[in-house]
Amino acid sequence: MFFKFLRENVVASYLLTIIRLYLGVQWFVAGWSKISGGFDATGFLMGAVKKANGEHPAVQPWWADFLNGFAIPNVGLFNVLVPWGELLVGLGLILGVFTTFSVLMGLVMNFAYMFSGTTSTNPQMILLEFLILVAAFNAGKIGLDRLVIPFMKAKIGKRNQESLAS
Repeated sequence: MFFKFLRENVVASYLLTIIRLYLGVQWFVAGWSKISGGFDATGFLMGAVKKANGEHPAVQPWWADFLNGFAIPNVGLFNVLVPWGELLVGLGLILGVFTTFSVLMGLVMNFAYMFSGTTSTNPQMILLEFLILVAAFNAGKIGLDRLVIPFMKAKIGKRNQESLAS
């Protein structure tokens, strides 16, 4: 019943728009401050690896292995992906375009930050992002998804009909 409300109710679409805009601004500001401030993930990644020690580590050993084996050697890639990812997730949520994909990428980043031993606003954002993810199209209905999704469905449907005819 709650899922049906989130996915179909007009009131829910307005509430989800408020949540979507709040999250969008949070992501956009975080991304922009990193882009304009000269972001370097090295210290964060090294600090996360240090949190993988002790009896009850804040960072699980498998995640520390990922950070040591992939993220730290490729920190230059993460120095680009993190700020631009945050900015684009924020922009997608603010505009309500590709909302479900944008929030999914936001969830991936929030979980990565939590796996790295930071809490901050990540649990709150994850909870709100799950609401948007479950609501699917209704979360972007008051946004550009109202125009983009039907257009894409029409294009995909036309292409599928053409491929079946040939």
